[in-house]
Amino acid sequence: MTEFFEAIRDFTETGGQVLLVIGCLIFVMWLLILERVIYINTTHKKLKKEITAKWQARKDRTSWFAEQIRQAYISRLSIKLNSSIPIIQALVALCPLLGLMGTVTGMIEVFDVMAISGSGNARSMASGVSKATIPTMAGMVGALSGVFASAYLTRTSKAERTHLEDALRLQRNI
Repeated sequence: MTEFFEAIRDFTETGGQVLLVIGCLIFVMWLLILERVIYINTTHKKLKKEITAKWQARKDRTSWFAEQIRQAYISRLSIKLNSSIPIIQALVALCPLLGLMGTVTGMIEVFDVMAISGSGNARSMASGVSKATIPTMAGMVGALSGVFASAYLTRTSKAERTHLEDALRLQRNI
């Protein structure tokens, strides 16, 4: 087990301080994603059943007031369903930007080594190059995984809203 933690420590040292920030950002992003998935599969289904039961118990499902109540039910549930998705999307957008920041800080280290040594010795520049590439890779991996999860959550949210709209049908007087 200590070998695992040593490998992680070595990896973060190779990638620099920006890699730690990217790691924390990805961790928070995935916590929010998992919270949304759990919410959709548990709490949302219960709320949807409760709202549908309230709607079916109403005698008046034809008037303008009934339409307003229906819209309020749909809006409230939709707001709860989409609560963390914009934050997740913002964190997804931050991942490659932080990777780019890691690239810049790594290249600054390369230029510092070149200025100090006065030459372009490849061995002395290697740590700066790794500090430039590893955070970029980590930022892109985090962004890609977050894009797929965010797209899934957005698609599921829209589908659930449509299902709720279908479940809360208005009765038309013809």
